[in-house]
Amino acid sequence: MAKRTILAPVLILLGVYLILNQGGSLGPGTIFATFWPTLFVIPLGLFFHWLYFSMIGRGVGLLVPGGLLLTVGIVCQIAMLFNNWGTMWPGFILAVAVGLFELYWFGGRNKWLLIPINILTVISLLFFAVMSIGTMLSSLSFIQPFVAIVLIMGGAWIMVGRKKRM
Repeated sequence: MAKRTILAPVLILLGVYLILNQGGSLGPGTIFATFWPTLFVIPLGLFFHWLYFSMIGRGVGLLVPGGLLLTVGIVCQIAMLFNNWGTMWPGFILAVAVGLFELYWFGGRNKWLLIPINILTVISLLFFAVMSIGTMLSSLSFIQPFVAIVLIMGGAWIMVGRKKRM
């Protein structure tokens, strides 16, 4: 059972990597450099969660580093696979919110924890949106002259167009 639990995600990740990295080199150094979050950070986050849930609710403080490390590991793994660190960095802010949310959810439900959780989540999502839009617009830079022409024509049409009488 434990062998299948470990081997299945490793094989899936390796298969996804091979699909995404067609024609690239594949060796132990490349695998280690690409999958370090999956090899070290994510298992540590899962270990903290396992400690909390195996102790049946005691030690709620284990969930903060557990949620933080798990989220950071996922963010880093996505950034490593797609080489998009410039877009994924708000995930580090979200990681703190996830850790605090787990503390809120599984420990006493202190309503004051919702303030930093909501602030950090909104800031992270806002930065994700801004960085994603910036990345999409920079990748569509060949459309910029057409957009400029449309904007100029639209502005000119508004300026010289006939006014409707009511």
